[in-house]
Amino acid sequence: MRRTLLHTLNACLLFLCTSMYLGTGWSLVLFSFPIAPQLTVDNYYLQFVPQVTAATRFFTWMTLVMLVSAVVLFLFERKSPLRWYPIAIFLAVVAATLLTRFLIFRYNAEMASGIRDPERLREVLSAWMTTNRIRVGLWTVQWLAMMGYFAHKVLRAGQPVRTQTSAPTREVSSLRPWKEARS
Repeated sequence: MRRTLLHTLNACLLFLCTSMYLGTGWSLVLFSFPIAPQLTVDNYYLQFVPQVTAATRFFTWMTLVMLVSAVVLFLFERKSPLRWYPIAIFLAVVAATLLTRFLIFRYNAEMASGIRDPERLREVLSAWMTTNRIRVGLWTVQWLAMMGYFAHKVLRAGQPVRTQTSAPTREVSSLRPWKEARS
């Protein structure tokens, strides 16, 4: 019972983290990107740098939590078909992290240093938004994988338990509880 509770809490934590990335990413695309043409060398800093700096500090730790949580979820599900969900999440987190580390951080640093050339600002913002769209796609994959995991659990829990007998398979009337939903 305790192991099942810890497993469930871990899966919920991972779902929370993927949801935070999903919400942050789509909020950026839907509400921040459209104002990019209005940003100038005089006003972009306040609209951009403090928020990105705070987000970087927070999401660095959250990413580490996600990687550990995905590994724990994989270890719990390694013998079931559900093992592919944490694998997909882990790989998408690694891909988003590499994209951030090797491309996006470069643009963040340049904007934090204070861009004074309007043309350079447009180039950096354009490249930053393009790479962030890719990252939002990866964050969406993470969330979809976690949603798939829970949907799979719910659908499997609603199926009757089948028992092996020498006769054809017969169904047991009770439904599978959460802990027995593994295949």
